Amino acid sequence: MADKIPPPTDQLAAVPLDNAGASSSTVHKPWSPSRTRIRSILGRPDGGAGLAGQKVQISGWVKKGREQGKGKFAFLEVNDGSCAANLQVKVDASVSDLSKLVTTGTSLTIDGCLKIPPQGKATKQKIELSAEKVIDVGTVDQHGKTPYPIPKTKLTLEYLRDHTNFRARTTTMAAVTRIRHKICLAAHVFCDKHDICYIHTPIITTSDCEGAGEMFQVTTLINQSEKLEKDLVKNIELTEAEETLAKVEDRSKLKPGLLLPRKDGKIDYSQDFFARQAYLTVSGQLHAETYACSMGDVYTFGPTFRAEKSHTSRHLAEFWMVEVELAFAGVEEAMNCAEALVKDICKYLLEKCLDDMELMKNVDEACIDRLQMVALTSFERVTYTKAITLLEEAVAKGKKFENPVELGLDLASDHERYLTEVLYKKPVIVYNYPKKIKAFYMRLNDDGETVAAFDVLVPKVGELIGGSQREERMDVLMERMEEKRLPIKEYEWYIDLRRHGTVKHSGFGLGLERMLLFATGMDNIRDVIPFPRYPGRADL
Repeated sequence: MADKIPPPTDQLAAVPLDNAGASSSTVHKPWSPSRTRIRSILGRPDGGAGLAGQKVQISGWVKKGREQGKGKFAFLEVNDGSCAANLQVKVDASVSDLSKLVTTGTSLTIDGCLKIPPQGKATKQKIELSAEKVIDVGTVDQHGKTPYPIPKTKLTLEYLRDHTNFRARTTTMAAVTRIRHKICLAAHVFCDKHDICYIHTPIITTSDCEGAGEMFQVTTLINQSEKLEKDLVKNIELTEAEETLAKVEDRSKLKPGLLLPRKDGKIDYSQDFFARQAYLTVSGQLHAETYACSMGDVYTFGPTFRAEKSHTSRHLAEFWMVEVELAFAGVEEAMNCAEALVKDICKYLLEKCLDDMELMKNVDEACIDRLQMVALTSFERVTYTKAITLLEEAVAKGKKFENPVELGLDLASDHERYLTEVLYKKPVIVYNYPKKIKAFYMRLNDDGETVAAFDVLVPKVGELIGGSQREERMDVLMERMEEKRLPIKEYEWYIDLRRHGTVKHSGFGLGLERMLLFATGMDNIRDVIPFPRYPGRADL
């Protein structure tokens, strides 16, 4: 007897509703999709062979299609995004017009019966779908204004960046997206397992967490100014025609921003939407600290933004961060938590999406070995001073780095990768950095020169996590802010956390896209986020 496709799991039990328009005796069945996901067929240990004889409905897009038997039937390779594998579908000409089905990119919903392919047939699949009814067809316009941009031929990642609305239909980008999904789930599962509460921090902020000033400003003043300028040009009413023409010409030469509201020679932000300067956040950390200092351990997971005009393969203007804040915890506990999180994510990927990771070996054949190594290996821990010493010794032996090695300078990517890939051949946590190269909120060590900061470095990527113990001493915090020339008034709310019930606490941030680079072996960070934003590009 054939096996049955199991119903979707984790469904809520049917419950009676008692409200307007519904009787208390009415039972609502839990939702389940009408179609069968291809992964649930081909992802079985038997490749789906045990499901032969079952009738199913599948939906997806044609990857390849070909008519055979002089047009009597067609074979379609259909993918629905649930896995990398395609399900082979056989459609007879008596069921549907084959010419509308075989074009790459065509979408389909098909009812049919699963069958074992004929013996000796040149296919790797152990099951195929014999179509009985074609329910829906979304054809590809082959003669339209723009051609379908994802043909059957192999495409470069650079080409796909120009077609972000379709690149998820490619095998590699779909696999990267599923791996991204699993990394997000792994982070949530880890935090939930350790009773770390998920909070949402704002995307619009009035504080600069890093103090670097590379922030996107949020304002409506420019729109208001442009509207006012247009209205002035349009509605000038003067009596003399020549004077009217002269005024119109003068107004048309106005430069953008000339009519921005000003006070004492500066832009008057009190007339802006938030009545003050506002920005897109560079980090949710400062806001997360308010909840950590009230509820204990918390984390936030969301987009962050940097207006850094960098065109490297490691930088984006918009990227995602998992940011954890641990109350009553010192820097060592934060390092332990960060290491455990990375290991759990690696284990989760090996357990939950090994098929996609196998596919990524086409990009980087060492990707699975790298995950296994990190999952099972204790991270090395060295001070910043020792790391510099090791790098200087390498230089003395003839090693050449792209960036200078010098005590007091931050580690560059090539330094980080040398430590992890050559010296230790495993992840390294570097801690106790010089205070002058780190943010104001990091706790000052007893030597007065270093802070309790750390970076988790991994092979392939370099820095994956940055963290620190936060400065809980109000007087020291204010001194650090003055050193960095930060406006104390703007951070009074943050200082108040130290004024009222201050508590030792630590935290860190994991870059989601960098975790993806590490896991998949992809080289460019623009290829591991669905819609990359970087200088000169904000498509869609």
